[in-house]
Amino acid sequence: MQRGLVAEIDHSCLLHNLSIVKTLAGSSRIIAVVKANAYGHGAVEVSKSLAQNAVDMLAVAYCSEAAQLRESGIKVPILSLFDPDPEEVLRHNVTPVLSNLKQALHLNKVASKANRKIIAHVKVDTGMGRTGFQMEDYKDMLSVFALSHIEVEAVMSHFSEADLADKDYAYYQVGQLVTLKRRLSQEGIYVRLWHISNSAAIISMPEVRLDAVRPGLMLYGCSPFDKNNQCDHISPKTPQNQLRPVMSVGTNILQIRRVKAGRYISYGRTFKTKRDSLIAVLPVGYADGINRLFSNNLEVLVLGRRVPLIGRVCMDTTMIDISDLEGVTEGSEVVILGSQGKENITALELASRINTIPYEILTTFGSHARKVSHLS
Repeated sequence: MQRGLVAEIDHSCLLHNLSIVKTLAGSSRIIAVVKANAYGHGAVEVSKSLAQNAVDMLAVAYCSEAAQLRESGIKVPILSLFDPDPEEVLRHNVTPVLSNLKQALHLNKVASKANRKIIAHVKVDTGMGRTGFQMEDYKDMLSVFALSHIEVEAVMSHFSEADLADKDYAYYQVGQLVTLKRRLSQEGIYVRLWHISNSAAIISMPEVRLDAVRPGLMLYGCSPFDKNNQCDHISPKTPQNQLRPVMSVGTNILQIRRVKAGRYISYGRTFKTKRDSLIAVLPVGYADGINRLFSNNLEVLVLGRRVPLIGRVCMDTTMIDISDLEGVTEGSEVVILGSQGKENITALELASRINTIPYEILTTFGSHARKVSHLS
């Protein structure tokens, strides 16, 4: 038996979610975020599907990710959010995001030597506190617009908390961007594109979609709002509730064992059988992306029913209690993320069990699992 998880990637669900984005975006351009291997879904395959269905641009974190897409034959514009490496930008025709004057000057120097003009986006830190020109760096920003071999196509920023019901800080960030736009226009500088909206803002802040939007999580079928429904003003009929998860993750039972009552399961004696039990061993553990915090804290699907994970997650194996099921055999399918029968386990449910976010669940499984793509 091959160890580990299998992640099935359904591209028909991806394109369904893209259609929702297009409906919400209206006339705004779509910059589809495919960084971190498309949130674990497989960047090349996902990007090809998106490119074939009229997204305006793809966004990655680093130029190495852009290089992989270019080498696979993808031609659409690619935005590198954090890494404006000049050699990679020129070699792979990447659109860099510039966050400070030092980056811009270096890029301009290399572009000048190559006799090339580079289209770039300028990042402004309106309150995220991560990267970008700060508002007091206004003179530095003006210097970028004056560079001979850089053409600023867009100005962008990043929300800190657009997924909260309280939008005061998000609107403060928008206000910072609007102020900058007004100041630049007073200098006679007019930028074609402005963008800040992520998935949460696309759904809940229609008035700030601006010239382009950057959908990420919602493309992969997950709501950007947490289990506490922090955006409870969003109607159940809104598009976030029509999203279809793109990834499902599962494995198969390695071994079935009959265990007497009163026996301990796994390391540390954290689980003791209360009855004669039927225990299934799965060929996956924390080395395969099953977080150790799921120990005694997870349900999986077998034959369309929920069964508990018992004991501590091991490096290579995990145990589940199938005592209440009939017809389970070695090799039976186990679903960890996704649907089986009438039951469904979401990334949000998994995230809430270990106090994290769906992004981490998807990228973790995606980085460990063997992927099988179902192309539309």
